[in-house]
Amino acid sequence: MSQLPDIVREFERVSADVVAKAATFQAAILADVAGRRGTMHARVAPVHHAMKVAGPAFTVEVRPGDNLMIHAAIALAKPGDVIVVDGKGDLTAALMGTLMLSACKKLGIAGVIIDGAIRDRVELLDLGFPVFSAGFNPAGPTKYVPGRINHPISAGGATVNAGDLVVGDADGVVVIERLKAPAMLALADKKVADEAARLGAIARGDTASKWLPAALRAAGVLKEGETL
Repeated sequence: MSQLPDIVREFERVSADVVAKAATFQAAILADVAGRRGTMHARVAPVHHAMKVAGPAFTVEVRPGDNLMIHAAIALAKPGDVIVVDGKGDLTAALMGTLMLSACKKLGIAGVIIDGAIRDRVELLDLGFPVFSAGFNPAGPTKYVPGRINHPISAGGATVNAGDLVVGDADGVVVIERLKAPAMLALADKKVADEAARLGAIARGDTASKWLPAALRAAGVLKEGETL
C-alpha cells in the first residue's frame, strides 16, 4: 500500500479566477451559501480587522510549540498561496513573528492563517500582511519536531485540504472545498443581490421579517392563528 510522503509538493489548487472572484465577497456571504459549513472557530482572528485574504490553502501540520515545518512551507509555497497551519490551538509559544511573516510577504504569499500563537503584534500591524491567528505569546518556538505539509488538516475546527479556497476577513475564516468553490460563487452573487434588495426594503420602512410568524409557529412559540 502506497503512503504519501510527509511533504506533498504538487497538488491541484483552486483556480486564480475563482480566487479573484471570491475575494470580492465577505467571508460571511461565502459561509452562508456553503451551508454554514467550513468556518473556523472565532479564536482564529485577524491581527487587524482590516486584513483580508483569499487564495488556495497550503496546509501545514506541526507539533505544539514547534515551527520547523512552517519554515519548510515558506520555502515551498507559491505566490498567491495561503499558508494554513494546524498549530493544535496551542498558545504556549509563538510559531511565527515578524521575520518569518516578512519573508512570506516578500515571496508573494497571500497570507497566513494559524491555529496557534504568533508574536510581534505591533510590528505586524506596520507590515501590512494578512495574518490570522488564535492568539499571541512572546515565547519563541522550537525547530526540532517533524510535521507534514499539504496533507489534510484541522484548523480552527475546520477541515482544510491543500488547494481548497480560503477566505478571511474581519469576521474570521471560511474554507470551501476546491471542487465546490465555483458553484458557491454563483450562489454568492445571488445572495449579495438578495441582501441588497432587503436592505433597500428596510430603508423604505419595511422592517418586518415575513418568515418569522411561521417559524415561531413551527417552533411552538405561537399557536395557529396567533401573531406577534
